[in-house]
Amino acid sequence: MSKANAFYAQSGGVTPVINASACGVIETAAQYKDLIGKVYAGRNGIVGALREDLIDTSKESKKAIRGLMTTPAGAFGSCRYKLRSLEENRAEYERLIAVFKAHNIRYFFYNGGGDSADTCLKVSQLSKKMGYPLQAIHVPKTIDNDLPVTDNSPGFASVAKYVAISTREAAFDVASMCDTSTKVFILEVMGRHAGWIAGASCLAATAGSEAPHVILFPEVPFQEQGFLDRVRKSVARCGYCVVVASEGVQTADGKFLSDSGVRDAFGHAQLGGVAPTLAGIIQSKLGFKYHWAVSDYLQRAARHIASQTDVDQAYAVGAEAVRLAAAGKNAVMPTIIRRPGAKYRWQIGETALTRIANREKKMPRKYISRDGFGVSAAGRAYFEPLIQGEAYPQYKDGMPVYTELRNVRVAKRLPETFTV
Repeated sequence: MSKANAFYAQSGGVTPVINASACGVIETAAQYKDLIGKVYAGRNGIVGALREDLIDTSKESKKAIRGLMTTPAGAFGSCRYKLRSLEENRAEYERLIAVFKAHNIRYFFYNGGGDSADTCLKVSQLSKKMGYPLQAIHVPKTIDNDLPVTDNSPGFASVAKYVAISTREAAFDVASMCDTSTKVFILEVMGRHAGWIAGASCLAATAGSEAPHVILFPEVPFQEQGFLDRVRKSVARCGYCVVVASEGVQTADGKFLSDSGVRDAFGHAQLGGVAPTLAGIIQSKLGFKYHWAVSDYLQRAARHIASQTDVDQAYAVGAEAVRLAAAGKNAVMPTIIRRPGAKYRWQIGETALTRIANREKKMPRKYISRDGFGVSAAGRAYFEPLIQGEAYPQYKDGMPVYTELRNVRVAKRLPETFTV
């Protein structure tokens, strides 16, 4: 394939290390000057392509691009926008191809989770149907850690580290006050259908402290009486109880405890509020004084406490995406492979997007304790290597220094506009 430009975009909820993947894409593309021209970024994900709102990353300094390694959130903007099928809305696909043609874009790198993998696959399929040569490579990212095939997903490990540390620190707080004050603390973390983030809080426990005493997973149906018995026993034994709950905790009939009734662009239930729901149950049935917190955006924006392993893997999948494209691959995704052995080692592999799109990886039952309220030894062994290493950003005047790009727009070449 002759020299052409590349399009990179970020999609879905951001992570502490998604920009490291962007850095991997941009820096590696520069090594293929005979094959890849410029790397354009979509302002606010795929929406930027539809609107022909492109950013010329070549206008940034090498220092600024390297600064993405320690900067949280989406440097180019992200989005939650689901492309419908070609039959449902052909105009969207025709618009994408028109924009790509206008800017000689023949490499498509989409950085996101499961829904983004579906979008990437659709873009690959539509380019074939419409006779336009385009290589679509998905760059994995999701704090939920629910992408199949890959051992773990970039973004998850840093969130796991943040949640484990926050749980340990909160446990120290509650333990120091429980005699005359708070008896129960509840931390709500993200995780719609998979309890990976909640599970990672198990790393807070040490020989000297067993908190969290209760972990609630979407994979284990919520049983109110069993939950109350566990809380009561923990308070009786330790003087306090720390609970970590996935936002997607469900009852046996599949109903979310925190379903607000609102749906997002992908048809997902808008969740949030499982912590106060659990607190209300504890208050009414046990009468314990409680406090609760929702980690929410804090967990996915906490670049200051990122895992070095996560940063390294996020950069690696971005770089590998470019290498796969240069090798002529299409509709694939770089994966992280955990190598066997007592010492944690990993390498990068690849898989077809047909194995990723619209599929979820839940926590295996073997990673959850027999009683369903904790993590097994096998689960802890899975989580522990992922949070290793500190990757602190530079600090100035007591605050971390983050990169803000210029984000210079590319001149539009199409006369018409497209409303999203």
